[in-house]
Amino acid sequence: MTQIIDRPAAQGDSPEPWGPILTQVPVATELTMVQAINQALHDAMAADDRVLVFGEDVATLGGVFRVTDGLTETFGIERCFDTPLAESAIIGIAVGFAIRGFVPVPEIQFDGFSYPAFDQIASHLAKYRMRTHGDVDMPVTVRIPSFGGIGAVEHHSESTESYWLHTAGLKVVVPSTPSDAYWLLRQSITSPDPVMFLEPKRRYWAKEPVDTDTPGLPIGRAAVRRTGTDVTVLTYGGLVATALNAAELAAERGWRMEVVDLRSLNPLDFDTVADSIRRTGRAVVMHEGPRTLGFGAELAARISEELFYDLEAPVLRATGFDTPYPPARLEKVWLPGVDRLLDCVERAMGQP
Repeated sequence: MTQIIDRPAAQGDSPEPWGPILTQVPVATELTMVQAINQALHDAMAADDRVLVFGEDVATLGGVFRVTDGLTETFGIERCFDTPLAESAIIGIAVGFAIRGFVPVPEIQFDGFSYPAFDQIASHLAKYRMRTHGDVDMPVTVRIPSFGGIGAVEHHSESTESYWLHTAGLKVVVPSTPSDAYWLLRQSITSPDPVMFLEPKRRYWAKEPVDTDTPGLPIGRAAVRRTGTDVTVLTYGGLVATALNAAELAAERGWRMEVVDLRSLNPLDFDTVADSIRRTGRAVVMHEGPRTLGFGAELAARISEELFYDLEAPVLRATGFDTPYPPARLEKVWLPGVDRLLDCVERAMGQP
């Protein structure tokens, strides 16, 4: 079965600028995460002519990772356009566009470049809808290639999620698979609230069948990627694959790990988290960012507060270190991996 996608003609539009991906999508066709995000942007722009895509090099170049490739040729320079190298301005004009009734999808080129935009995000983007008592929607989806694992240079690999999670008014989502990337982005774009859409760069080339007809899990729902009975591992983004690899090794020692992919950090699906921990009695939280005041600290605190009598061991954390992000040659040492996670699992299982 093939889904034919109608799209508006744009001046200078080529017949098939990106081959069959942009014009014909077989149901459950195999896509990389880059292609899935590109398809989600294309489908959102085709469905709603208010959707605008803009950022540094997203039009002429198609983005550093080619995520926006072909969108300008398909929809025209008025709907997918380049901006100056000014992240604060990118978010500022996104807020302005949203006030005027558009649906902006700005891209911040790398996670480490998001800090110049922090004031616009924290002071205006996150607050505008509440400030107007809901009279003005703020349907802005900020796409940011995020996290590490690709050996990038300084300022190109950061874990920024804790900043956005501490900023009330923002939704924060992190896909781990191409299917999740497609559907979480489609849902983010239709949200009346601003969404920080953090794309794990190390998963950009992961490939799987993506069904663009059947909606995936909504924002605010976690996914159990592997069931188990001994310990719950809570993680997201690129580390979901790491946790699944660790679960295979743990099984050789007789430990049955349950891997919960949070997907949506805010709103958080704590019901799924709680159900899993009540079954296993143990929890390990894994994230790339530094340990102190990372998202794992919040999860550990809430689990201890609400599930104390269900726990057989303290909640443990497998995280990055409390140092600035290291040079590329030290990245593998700094990032939490299978060994660091299994060490936490062994400690949790060793509790009486």
